[in-house]
Amino acid sequence: MRNLEVAKILYEISSLLELKGENRYKVAAYMEAARRIENLSEDIEKLFKEKRLHEIKGVGESISQKIAEYLTTGKITYLEELKKEIPPELLELERIPGVGPKLAYRLYKELGIKDIDSLEKAAREGRIRLLPRLGEKIEQNILEGIKQIKEKSERIPLGIALPIIEEILSFLSDNKYIKNITPAGSVRRRKETIGDIDILITTQDIEKVNESLKKLPILKDTIASGPTKTSIIVEPGIQVDFRVVEEKCFGAALQYFTGSKAHNIKLRELALKKGLKINEYGVFRIEDNKRLGGEKEEDIYEILGLQFIPPELREDQGEVELASINKLPNLVEEKDILGDLHSHTNWSDGANSLEEMVNFAYKLGYKYLVISDHSQALGVAGGLTPERIEKQREKIFELNKKYKDFKIIHSIEANILSDGSIDLPNSILEKFDLVIAGLHSGFKQSKEKITERLISAIKNPWVDIISHPTGRLINKRPAYEVDLEAILQVSKETGTILEINAQPDRLDLCDLDTKRAKEKYGLLFSIGTDAHDIRSFSLIRYGVYVARRAWLKKEDILNTYPWEEIKKRLKRNRKNT
Repeated sequence: MRNLEVAKILYEISSLLELKGENRYKVAAYMEAARRIENLSEDIEKLFKEKRLHEIKGVGESISQKIAEYLTTGKITYLEELKKEIPPELLELERIPGVGPKLAYRLYKELGIKDIDSLEKAAREGRIRLLPRLGEKIEQNILEGIKQIKEKSERIPLGIALPIIEEILSFLSDNKYIKNITPAGSVRRRKETIGDIDILITTQDIEKVNESLKKLPILKDTIASGPTKTSIIVEPGIQVDFRVVEEKCFGAALQYFTGSKAHNIKLRELALKKGLKINEYGVFRIEDNKRLGGEKEEDIYEILGLQFIPPELREDQGEVELASINKLPNLVEEKDILGDLHSHTNWSDGANSLEEMVNFAYKLGYKYLVISDHSQALGVAGGLTPERIEKQREKIFELNKKYKDFKIIHSIEANILSDGSIDLPNSILEKFDLVIAGLHSGFKQSKEKITERLISAIKNPWVDIISHPTGRLINKRPAYEVDLEAILQVSKETGTILEINAQPDRLDLCDLDTKRAKEKYGLLFSIGTDAHDIRSFSLIRYGVYVARRAWLKKEDILNTYPWEEIKKRLKRNRKNT
């Protein structure tokens, strides 16, 4: 699918138009179209070929023509003309704190600045302060903004950001000067990657809080410290902003700073229709500016006549419309998970023994654990041969006798070979309680070849679950080229389950793919930690976050069912009934 590719082009047009100072409605139109396409569940090329681009909300005739031109020729003439007027490098300047589109364009026109290096050089030479209405302070702010940008790396995976936040919250938990404290922004919406970390607090003495922060073990530097905002850098170079808000505004501020931007715009539009306005300070009646609420986040939604919308759904994907008729889904929760469906022991490449993994899962309160060590083709992981599989089966059989109300499920994470076959014969696969299969090599094969390999495995009557279906590693390795639509279709036809791998650097399937797979094909999913040690069982929550962002309910997840119910849903058992 080329949805993200097309969306990126439209975002670029929107940004260039903003730099140019075009009509804000025109700028917003391209941004809205880009956002809609980015979150589209259907393939944009398919819609184009079927002449259905007009069906995409926010895509009018003009934008539709540009999309068609891009999908046909690989370029958009309008964008090329914009680039002649405005260097695309200027978009880089907008990322610098304190430099918006207007200032970026002015710096380009008056000083010839079109990238960060030339901006820094001009600031250090004192040329920016000489421009009317700017001055030395703005020049210094720009230099500080450049410093921050250069220190930042790519977006932070949720699996790195969330533990940092939890360490900060734990450190401040006994601080008597703080009444309320909670993270906001994309981390609260549980996006797979985030930018900076925003934490809202209510306090009567921010100076005392700032004094406490100096003792934070992971503190690296303090950028700014003021009455309403404190910004720090923590190891490993991540910025955390503490925003101080009044207690009476805490709920409104939490809703506002949680976002997303698109969700908040939708709420503001709804508020205006009701004669109201909402912002980070509360909900107000327009006619007399009377404040109607804002101390609690729930106030915002209740006053607007909406069901409370969980943060994970706040992306303007129809959640506001459903909340208005009280039809939001009851999202799956971590407490609904009865067992982990993907784990490894030291029989292959795990760090803990079979007994240690099982005992830890039992103490967690799980009802079952899937032991799915690697199979023989993955030699680097100590993959199991048929002989060792039998020995492990015997060990599991004996170990199962020791536990009451708990089941050790014997599985394998088999390898899908380069020709699409599984590295174990069906005569061995059929003896497992269930079989997981995944790609662990050949990621650079053609799209057609990888799709063919996966489909072959999906059609295998003894393969129940496909692990980490797209093979991506967040910020490290992109997903391999695959016809995901074909994969979803064949999974539906065969009753094969797709995994949501809960490893924070995988989260594969991702939320958007999972949502499409559920809405269009009605697929069932498993959540597995892919645990290679006992500590990794805690990662199950990241898989649940993906499921919630994909609008999944408890019944959409295989491991919310008891083992006896799971068995009925596995195709190996259904084919014989």
